[in-house]
Amino acid sequence: MSVLFETSAGDIVIDLLVDYAPKLCENFLKLCKIKYYNFSPIHSIQKDFSFQTGEPLGPLSKACDGGSSIWGLTSGDPSRKTFPATFHPQLKHVERGTVGMATRPLSSDPDTKLAASQFIVTLGDNTDYLDGKSAIFGKVVEGFDVLEKINDAIVDDNHHPLVDIRIKHTVILDDPFPDPDGLREPSSSPVPSKAQLATVRIEDDINLEDLEEKDPEEDERRQREREARQQALTLEMMGDLPFAEVKPPENVLFVCKLNPVTTDEDLELIFSRFGKILSCEVIRDNKTGDSLQYAFIEFEEKGQCEAAYFKMQDVLIDDRRIHVDFSQSVSKLSDVWRSETNKKRATGSKGGWGGVKELEKWRKYREEDDEDRGKHYNMVHSVDDMSSRGKGGDDQGQRRNAGGDRRRSRSPRDRRDDAREWNRHQRDRDYDHRGQQYRAKGHPLDRDLVANAARDRGRGRDERNRLDRHDGSGRGGGSHSDEHRFRRDGRDQDRGWGRERNRDRGGGGDNRRR
Repeated sequence: MSVLFETSAGDIVIDLLVDYAPKLCENFLKLCKIKYYNFSPIHSIQKDFSFQTGEPLGPLSKACDGGSSIWGLTSGDPSRKTFPATFHPQLKHVERGTVGMATRPLSSDPDTKLAASQFIVTLGDNTDYLDGKSAIFGKVVEGFDVLEKINDAIVDDNHHPLVDIRIKHTVILDDPFPDPDGLREPSSSPVPSKAQLATVRIEDDINLEDLEEKDPEEDERRQREREARQQALTLEMMGDLPFAEVKPPENVLFVCKLNPVTTDEDLELIFSRFGKILSCEVIRDNKTGDSLQYAFIEFEEKGQCEAAYFKMQDVLIDDRRIHVDFSQSVSKLSDVWRSETNKKRATGSKGGWGGVKELEKWRKYREEDDEDRGKHYNMVHSVDDMSSRGKGGDDQGQRRNAGGDRRRSRSPRDRRDDAREWNRHQRDRDYDHRGQQYRAKGHPLDRDLVANAARDRGRGRDERNRLDRHDGSGRGGGSHSDEHRFRRDGRDQDRGWGRERNRDRGGGGDNRRR
């Protein structure tokens, strides 16, 4: 259950502890529902301790009666304006933003505390002084910046703020309690009464500086400064300024209304009598190279620039009366700052990472060096490891020897498997090569011959697969005899292919002779 308070200092959201203080929460929610707290002043502000509110008129009004509970308002019975407050033993004032009902002791029984509508919000931690005096029923969950504003408010001797801080509106986010008899919720927020308006000291929307008598020239100066700061911030966001607080150099002179024929050397010769010139540049068009009729002259010292400013105003140069002023341009400073920043980010020569000393490169897998790898990817394995894997042979043996003399000898079965695989590849390649030669010589292709060769080749592959399965299951069970039989079958297939080819050639020759 939550309630949103809209105050002149900002919005505050209060969560209600319904399970610990149901009676207090019900009274608070129903008072918010009928807009009882609207325009109630915030008073009794004690820095880093607490503030109090909840009475529509406030302590500055003589008609202030301390407020009333929801049951006193709905019934009209003065005896029900207050009700006994409950103090849960687990709820203490230990953190900022604790909300509790303000209480007073019953005259006939001092141990019984009565509550009405006013509540207290703590502005500091460990305010246990309020335990037993303020009945806790909620806590602030949003709007701690508003509490800071209230805490820093200017107050008088009675802790009342000089500038009014008031509750403007209340919004109930959740209400689990049924409405009591006679409760009527207004359709809109009521306007402040005359009695409430009479308690206003200084309106919250009035600035204290506006009440002081000011010089018109001072107001204009402040307005110009405010506009200049806004424009500088805009230029910083656009990237035209490195930062908004940058100031133009004091040793650079701006010269305008120049004759288009005036060159850099002419200006440098004329202005050099005031001191050493570091740079003199007439600004020209990028495409045509024509003079834009203004220039920047950078002196070595600030006093030399000021002397040139006072002496060279409206001086005739090349039949043109020039105008001089102190330069307001920071373009050169911006270019230097931008180039240095980009250089730091590109090279990483300064700072911990990316030109910033506080940053450090993230190393995910292992200790890595910070050298520039160029276009190579940052892999877990180095480039040398990957290249040596592809080479094999001597490089692989050397890498093994580098880690220790641990060589794995190859068994006879491994060498036999490699030889068998090589024989398969050679035989298939010989078959394809013979077929291509046969077609190239112009002999007619006998389909039966091709079919027989394919069948024999498939039979040989089936036999090889069977032998492989037999070797894999028996783990070298019939090694020598199976290998001998496999090689013999291969030679028989080669002889059969040669006899069929010779027979076909002989038949072809007989046909040609006929």
